[in-house]
Amino acid sequence: MRRLTKYEILLCALFVCSLPLCNPWVRGDGVGYYAFARSLLIEHRLDFSKDWKAANESFRMGRIDAAGNIRPDEYTATGHLNNHFAVGPAILWSPFLVVTHAGVLLYDRLGGKVAADGLSKPYRVAMALGTALYGFLALLISFSLAQRYVPERWAFLATLGIWFASSLPVYMYFNPSWSHAHSAFAVSLFLWFWIRTREGRTTAQWLTLGLIGGLMMDVYYISAILLLLPALESLAGYWRKVREVPKSPIVRLFMMNVLFALALFAAFAPTLITKRIIYGSYWNFGYTEHWFLRSPAFFKVAFSSDHGLFSWTPILILAVAGLFALRRHDRVLAAYLILVFAVYVYAMGCYQDWDGISSFGNRFFVSLTSIFILGLAAFMDWFGKLWNERSSAIASASAIAVLVLWNWGLIFQWGTHLIPARGPISWREAAYNQCAVVPREAMHAAKTYLKSRGRLMEQIEKEDVKQLKVGGQRGSQ
Repeated sequence: MRRLTKYEILLCALFVCSLPLCNPWVRGDGVGYYAFARSLLIEHRLDFSKDWKAANESFRMGRIDAAGNIRPDEYTATGHLNNHFAVGPAILWSPFLVVTHAGVLLYDRLGGKVAADGLSKPYRVAMALGTALYGFLALLISFSLAQRYVPERWAFLATLGIWFASSLPVYMYFNPSWSHAHSAFAVSLFLWFWIRTREGRTTAQWLTLGLIGGLMMDVYYISAILLLLPALESLAGYWRKVREVPKSPIVRLFMMNVLFALALFAAFAPTLITKRIIYGSYWNFGYTEHWFLRSPAFFKVAFSSDHGLFSWTPILILAVAGLFALRRHDRVLAAYLILVFAVYVYAMGCYQDWDGISSFGNRFFVSLTSIFILGLAAFMDWFGKLWNERSSAIASASAIAVLVLWNWGLIFQWGTHLIPARGPISWREAAYNQCAVVPREAMHAAKTYLKSRGRLMEQIEKEDVKQLKVGGQRGSQ
């Protein structure tokens, strides 16, 4: 067994130290994701009524009437509640929740009094810790991937930068019932395995890649864009075989593609089955939002004050620029990843709710954590060659520290509604708060978060409900 390097030990130590940040609440979109896990574990069927009634107020708005009953229009033609969220996070939570459920049942049998309903605190803590672990595994896998191409110190700094200066920490710790940290994990695993087996993939490896790809789609449907990687690779393989003299047989590659597709479909079956049960069709995913193929929000996705990717999390400018620097190490990989990112931006620009509604930064891009770490590491490696090693390391670490401080200040403003959680923000106001308000109030809020978290969450929820009522929005995000 390989010994951990000093950087891997540091990453693990930082993760352990960060665990008190885990926030065991189920809120917003997370109600729909977690409902799959709870209903199947406790009730052994897709009955989400308890989840809807126990949800936070902003989620219940528009779903529960004044008498506390679920509105009739919340039910589908099959008699199930309209839960369009993905089942993948529930699959990943299941090992943690099954063990927790067994522990709660044993504790109750011994005389304890903890509700074995999937909603009590032990289950929520298990869910939050599981999410944090998947987020950390995404970081660890991405670190391992980055150090294939650049020195370990740059891979380490890039991992720290994306960990703490992007949208990831919000969905890894603060909103753990959402799917984004799980998606970061599934995408990083898929990318790592695809790169690891590029040189000569066996039949078993093609099957494994398909299974990982199916899980990746179970967790977050838009992650299907990552399937461009094996598709482009295969197309290049067909082209090479056609041009070779003498001609090379393409039958094996075609059969491997078929096996990959079958494995992908098999792993995606949980999504198709649950949609069939809920909506009566394997291909009805329950979404009613519109998509516009001309991608009218292409540039807004990146630069808007309404949760723009680069404007809210500027470290990602360096990460995307680094994908071009990656060409020095692997031209084909760099070209593929740049294309994947561009298609992802295009796709989100087509989406009606491209801003993520209630989102820190553009949360849809948390899925690409591994690509951003790889790009940022390549950028710092390129930058490091401009100076001597010591100076470039100090400059890079300083820049990362500044970006991390800015990000956590903005997280504080967003979480406490100093800036709007929905819609565009005033950068002038945000900058003023960063300098004048955050330093004064952040320490007190941090102490409250660690010691009296429930009270702080109630305050945040009340403020969110107030803003929703003023804006007339439905609390579905």
